[in-house]
Amino acid sequence: MSTSRHVTVEGVRLRFAAAHMATLGDDLEPLHGHNYVARCRVEGDLTNDRWVIDFGVLKRAVREACDTLDHHFLLQQRSTLLTSDLEGDSWVVRFGAREYRFPAADVVALPIENTTAELIAEWIADRVEGALRAGGHANVTRIAVDLEEMPGQSGGYARDVDLTT
Repeated sequence: MSTSRHVTVEGVRLRFAAAHMATLGDDLEPLHGHNYVARCRVEGDLTNDRWVIDFGVLKRAVREACDTLDHHFLLQQRSTLLTSDLEGDSWVVRFGAREYRFPAADVVALPIENTTAELIAEWIADRVEGALRAGGHANVTRIAVDLEEMPGQSGGYARDVDLTT
């Protein structure tokens, strides 16, 4: 029988407000925003101190990812339907005949295909994994992130990790 222990963080400071326009099929959503709420769960073996991870350490890693996205336009840089170019101090995003221009300082260009909750959750998980790896938390074996766009509506991402390397 397999067992696992886990720690979950969520709450007031694990939030961000951001704008996006996801692609749906061959169409583009109107520009709009959400007040996102992040929840992160890690699983792993107990440390010598008898915990998987200090809540504060995990919250800090998630909060830093949320702070990066807060009050920005989330650009899906790997979209197959949008083109995006950094022109001077602006990002120019094109979809067919439509063109949008955003001040570069207001944009976070994400290396994802679409700004869905699932892919943004994966981006956050990548950031959390990097922070835990840098902090030496080799006992963590799984990371899961849920990202709520509005109450009752969320997407998520989870994967096994090897932080020993």
